[in-house]
Amino acid sequence: MKKDEMLVEDLENKKKKIGLFLAPTLAVLTYILPLSIKSDAKIILSIMVFCIVFWLLEVLPLGITAFLGVSLAVVFGIVSAKKAFLSMGHPVILLFIGSFLIAQAMTKYGLDERIALNLLSKDIFLKSPFRILFAFTLISFFLSILFAFTLISFFLSMWISNTATTAMLLPLALGIITLFSHNKIKNSKAFGIFLLISIAYTASIGGTATLIGTPTNLVGVGFLEETGYNVDFLQWFLIVSPISISMYIVLLLYMKFNIKNFKFDFHQVKQIISSEKNKLKPLSKGEKNTILAFSFAVVFWLLPGIANLVGNKTAYLFLKSHFSEGIVAILAAILLFLLPTENSKSTLNSEDLKQIDWDTVLLFAGGIALGKIIIQTGLAKYIGTQIASLVPSNMTILFIFVIILAMIFLTEISSNTATAITFVPIIIGALQQLNIDVFFPVIAVIVASSFAFMLPIATPPNAIVFGSGLIKISKMVKLGFFLNIIGSIILTIFVIIHL
Repeated sequence: MKKDEMLVEDLENKKKKIGLFLAPTLAVLTYILPLSIKSDAKIILSIMVFCIVFWLLEVLPLGITAFLGVSLAVVFGIVSAKKAFLSMGHPVILLFIGSFLIAQAMTKYGLDERIALNLLSKDIFLKSPFRILFAFTLISFFLSILFAFTLISFFLSMWISNTATTAMLLPLALGIITLFSHNKIKNSKAFGIFLLISIAYTASIGGTATLIGTPTNLVGVGFLEETGYNVDFLQWFLIVSPISISMYIVLLLYMKFNIKNFKFDFHQVKQIISSEKNKLKPLSKGEKNTILAFSFAVVFWLLPGIANLVGNKTAYLFLKSHFSEGIVAILAAILLFLLPTENSKSTLNSEDLKQIDWDTVLLFAGGIALGKIIIQTGLAKYIGTQIASLVPSNMTILFIFVIILAMIFLTEISSNTATAITFVPIIIGALQQLNIDVFFPVIAVIVASSFAFMLPIATPPNAIVFGSGLIKISKMVKLGFFLNIIGSIILTIFVIIHL
């Protein structure tokens, strides 16, 4: 084992030991605090503190910690096992699993790479450093949401995860950076840093624009349902896409300013892109099946929203009742297990099930259950009341800005999904005590959880590009801090407009 690997393993073991001591200690100290709340709420608060320590120090996989929290609530008699784990059947969990399987098919058969190379090979994107950066970020942005809105208008929609998008574009970007370096092009290293960081940032930004773009979006929808709001696929896109596009434009302008003096011959870049594109084989049966299955999913994801927009209430209610987003995702995934490829094997098989990010699925399932218990015991209302009492009646906008900013910086050091699961119920409680409609502020807070740009550990895309070895933490912090602040301002303006 290499020395650096041993150091990492040693650090992980130390973190676990600290967590195993710190979590129960803080939980007990929390319970004995003289708080004016019921015993059940105090126990849940202690369990929540316990889980937060486990999440921060990664004592257990994130999903297992969420299940541990729910299990402890049952053990201490706060809720019955049946009620506690009722959320395991939440329709959004089906959407998670189905979407992950569709994304797995795209990656397995290289459909995502084919789309990227076909766009990158266009001359219009290769004539300046900024255009190259724009091309990569455009792909990163739209592959993280719906491909329907890219330059290729006849594609209805294509989606893969933020992480997969970044992982796919990284080798292409590194190829261009290496080409620049070998040809001794001035500022090639500096340009490479901006290119890689831009790819990661746009993957995170793009992932906010659709319901399935990132797990935290589904967390937000799950909690909004508890307050009586139902958000469908199209509605989320129409509400959030202006935020995503605004943030994307800010990023482009920011990067354009940073690379304004870079120059080179675009023919050299075209050479590497063309070389990679020429390696592509004809469209395979697996790719065609993936396009078919995902087209089916997108059509039925969009139909309820379209029916609602045109005022056909009967069709809307029928589609929402019989073709919820989760059911559609599962049906599309099942289709991939049925459709054969060239060798008569199914497009997806049992081995592909192992590639699913089950930790995220478990984290969401357990987190939603834990969030419901926090609300039902009155803990969310209590903490919300305490927070609300600190906010003057004429400073609600400042309060919203602070909670958005807090969410962004909290997710720099902890899991986006775990942070959202922990704090969104509390934020809902505070908003209700302040008589502020929760809908738009909660959406803003959820989007904020994806706007962490400063640290490699903040998001998987950040970690992937940092792993290239070209980016210093100080550079990412410097660029990311500015975008964190701008993101907070954009989201606060969004809430002000809709309040």
